[in-house]
Amino acid sequence: MPSRRSRSHSLAADSRSPPVHVDRARRRALAAAGATLGALAFPRLARAQPGPKIRVGYWPIAAGLPFYVAVEKGFFKEAGVEVEPIKFAGAQQVMEAMLSGRADGSANGTGSANLAIGEIASPGLFKIIVSNPSNAKNVLDEFLVPKESAVKAISELKGKKVGSGPGIQNVTLCKTVLERSGVTDATVIELPIGQHVASIAAGQIDAVYTLEPTGTVGRLNGVTRVLEAGVIAKYILGNPMAPWFGGSASVTNEFIGKAPEVTKKYIAAYARGVEFVRKQPADARQYLKGYTAIEGQLTAEVPLAAYTLYNEFTKADVEMFQKFFDLFTDKKIFEKRVLVEPMLYKA
Repeated sequence: MPSRRSRSHSLAADSRSPPVHVDRARRRALAAAGATLGALAFPRLARAQPGPKIRVGYWPIAAGLPFYVAVEKGFFKEAGVEVEPIKFAGAQQVMEAMLSGRADGSANGTGSANLAIGEIASPGLFKIIVSNPSNAKNVLDEFLVPKESAVKAISELKGKKVGSGPGIQNVTLCKTVLERSGVTDATVIELPIGQHVASIAAGQIDAVYTLEPTGTVGRLNGVTRVLEAGVIAKYILGNPMAPWFGGSASVTNEFIGKAPEVTKKYIAAYARGVEFVRKQPADARQYLKGYTAIEGQLTAEVPLAAYTLYNEFTKADVEMFQKFFDLFTDKKIFEKRVLVEPMLYKA
């Protein structure tokens, strides 16, 4: 991924310039003029000083599209915000980077439950600025099987080897969907998302719980087919069309406190990315290239998640988000109940 680091330049006086002789009156006049010009110029120079760079962790799934768009379309640059995208192997690594101070925020697609675990470890760690709800229509989550598999439903995966995306959120959701489909004896194997299609092709697993664009990659390469999509809304939230806020973009409270104005500009530019995806999805798809495994004409095939900005959440949205979090409390993954509402950014 190309680096977007700004270049700095310096000017030095030429020490070889001949001396200039002026009388005292002229020197005083020049000094006064210089002071006046300096006073006028200084505020402009001060305003031109860049704010702190914001380091944003992401992992290569389709849900991060608004962030990719905002970077590639120059929305952050136009807002005067320097952004450093940092790629990670999974959502858990993004959260750990935020905990350790190596990242100042997360892009969409970062597991919301992973972020909540960071919140438990360090209360007040971050604020959610955008979430990406998915369901049977706006597909992100899915179970895949080999293209020629005889399996027709998740309930038929009894005794099978089932791969899962990395991290506690993906593994917990995979196991819960299997359980609620009557499958209690499957062997769940955690794998990096980039290995899902290859693992099915090699016969190492019989199915996989994964996230887009994996299903698109497998289908277009003739290796896999979608067994069922939008499974979290159906099996966890109880409605195939319910919004599953599985991933979220966030900014750490430390960065917000350190640079509130930069934060506002960053969020506004990010919102431009969301709006671009909403209004021009066909044009937006090209920006999956370089950030995900999808390139070229394959980008036209990827299902897109929906997006909800922090100031667009309804009461029903928060209730669905909370129901998702409460699963992890019930499963003893969260040591205490995590409330969604206080985690939403307030302008």
